[in-house]
Amino acid sequence: MKIRPANITLIFAFALLLVTLFAISASGQTTPTKTTGPDKETVAAQGARLGVPIAEIKTAGADNKVPIAETKTVSADSKVPAAEPKGVVADNKNPATDAKASADDPKPADLQSELAAVKAENAAVREMLRKMAEQQKLLLEQVDRMQKRLDNTTTASVVTPATIIVPSNGPFSAAPIANGSAPLPDPVAPDTSVAAMSAAARTKQGIMERYQDGLVIWKTPDEDKVPFLLRLNGVTQFRYLNTLNSDDTYTDHLGVEREVQKRNDVTVNRTMFLLNGYIYSKKLQYSFLVWTAAGAASIIIAGSIGWQFNKHLTLTAGYLGIPGSRSLTNTFPYFSSTDRTMADNFFRPGFTQGIMAAGEIRKGLYYNAFLGNSLNTLSISFNKIDTNLMGSGSVWWEPLGAYSEPGRSVNMYDDYFAQKKLRIRLGTSYTISKEDRFSNLDTSSPENTGVYNSDGVNAFQTGAFAIGVTVQNATYRMWATDWGLKYNGLAINGQYYVRTLNNFVANGPLPLTSTLDHGFELSVGKFVIPKKVMIYGRSSAVFGEFKSPYEFGAGVKWHFLATERLWMNAELMKIIGGSPYNGAFSPYNSGINGWVPMIQTVLSF
Repeated sequence: MKIRPANITLIFAFALLLVTLFAISASGQTTPTKTTGPDKETVAAQGARLGVPIAEIKTAGADNKVPIAETKTVSADSKVPAAEPKGVVADNKNPATDAKASADDPKPADLQSELAAVKAENAAVREMLRKMAEQQKLLLEQVDRMQKRLDNTTTASVVTPATIIVPSNGPFSAAPIANGSAPLPDPVAPDTSVAAMSAAARTKQGIMERYQDGLVIWKTPDEDKVPFLLRLNGVTQFRYLNTLNSDDTYTDHLGVEREVQKRNDVTVNRTMFLLNGYIYSKKLQYSFLVWTAAGAASIIIAGSIGWQFNKHLTLTAGYLGIPGSRSLTNTFPYFSSTDRTMADNFFRPGFTQGIMAAGEIRKGLYYNAFLGNSLNTLSISFNKIDTNLMGSGSVWWEPLGAYSEPGRSVNMYDDYFAQKKLRIRLGTSYTISKEDRFSNLDTSSPENTGVYNSDGVNAFQTGAFAIGVTVQNATYRMWATDWGLKYNGLAINGQYYVRTLNNFVANGPLPLTSTLDHGFELSVGKFVIPKKVMIYGRSSAVFGEFKSPYEFGAGVKWHFLATERLWMNAELMKIIGGSPYNGAFSPYNSGINGWVPMIQTVLSF
């Protein structure tokens, strides 16, 4: 049977205590003891426990007529061996015997004093033993609980006794035991550091934090032969939108009156689920995406796979955002306002299948380079996509340090993580694509919804440039430059756009060979209550070939929990000149003007 080191120590201490008591008791008795009645039983029992030599002890009955043996004890320092016990004659009435017994008996006062001392000593010993037993039981229970927790840890390894932390306030804790086990704590005073010891053991064993820039569903230890990480990210946007203040119709640049689609609804505007991580190697990254837009009644299921060579280069192939403007460089949904601005929606490209290279050129200088199918193929089947490829790239510089905290919100517009340190961002983007309408010419409404004229008419819709004429192909070029500044909760962000359309292929004559549109967006936000309440104002404008609409608005953003990834904001904006863009999941429909109130809640994790 395996004996715990703690039990061995306890037995050794108990034996040492008995030897000590034996020496004390032996030195304290120098005369034979003879008693009658109850006191005689007490002395006999104490003598047996304390190791006093007893030749023979006989207890008298109730009538006290039984002969009692005589016991002689030699003092501890005597050199004469103890005499053999001598029997007493049966007749208790013998005068000689009675005289001898009276001479040998101790005085009652001395006997009672000795008994009281022994009883007090025994009581102290029993109390010490009781405390030692309780302390040992408590310590063993705590160690067992710790061992069970360590056994349940997925990353637990073999725990040697030397890894256990012990308190240093006990007399046995000055040095470890020779066999390598942990020294015992003080057996009298219970130590209160067991909780800290358990926490330290969990930390030492590397218990995984479940939230790591997303919810970690499964992650293997680093030493596993097949590394694997499965993480869940999600975005949900619930919004109320009211555009009833707008006019019912608008007129395009050709004088055609068109209907304005008004809205007054609540909707789960966007919901996105993203399963991502790595498999086989930490360099091999993957993602599976489910993206829905209730306003467009569309569901997109997509995925991507990538390889991270180093921090300078990661190649990713799949369904991706085209990095033609700042709002498509890992910014969604961390905008200052309720959504992308009117100008950004008008100029920017969209989402398509392709391959992207991304990384850090040097400290603070980043890039994205993309090659894909078209400006926007969210719901376009492959048999309708043309054979022309598009290209896009973005570069930005953060010379005074990181513009925001790392993670999914790394490119957010707001200064939620306020620092009393100036940070700036300077960026530029360029996109070129030969676009197709993705529909036959006899169909008036094209499936390509990525390009609009400044009067709000789809560039591939019949009659967009000339009455009865339909454009089948056009070349899109767009250059954008962006800048940003943050300081102690203040954030100022802006972007300027220039776009051209040319190389038209149409089924009839056109009054022009190209169009030029340019514009800007600007937002200013300030946290009036750090990490809780931000007020902001914004504006954007399009100076177009046919019309020049603009907008302005203001709002309040409330982070009602202590995280940058959950907020509610209310905004009131006004559009003047009619929106040049139409998007089912944006606040804008073609031709909308007037006051537009919006309230939304966004959860991102």
